Amino acid sequence: MKKRIISTEKAPTAVGTYSQAVVINGGTTIYLSGQIPLIPENMEVVEGDIEEQIHQVFKNLTAVCQEAGGDLSNIVKLNIFLTDLNNFAVLNEIMASYFNEPYPARAAIGVNELPKGVNVEMDGVMVINSDQYSY
Repeated sequence: MKKRIISTEKAPTAVGTYSQAVVINGGTTIYLSGQIPLIPENMEVVEGDIEEQIHQVFKNLTAVCQEAGGDLSNIVKLNIFLTDLNNFAVLNEIMASYFNEPYPARAAIGVNELPKGVNVEMDGVMVINSDQYSY
């Protein structure tokens, strides 16, 4: 299996033993690593409430998707981890501003804690047409 690593300075650098994204299947399937609400320029958690954190995560995912040759509309599976499922409604409202129908498959999972004490993390799988992508 041939794979390509995606890396962009427009999203936070990996803070562990992982890549921002990995491309397989001749450039059509991209696995997006979890993004938390870090500001890429200073690697600090964005200030503000859960809304600000969710927006920052979508900005980070967008940057990785674009570096891989796609955008959020190419995400076919999105996993969302929340430390408080009471934020589910606000998540849905914000997500609707980033995605149009048909929406990706999705899981929203309540967790006890996330890295750096943030309240949200997202990862996903993106699929693009092979003619959209060049190695």
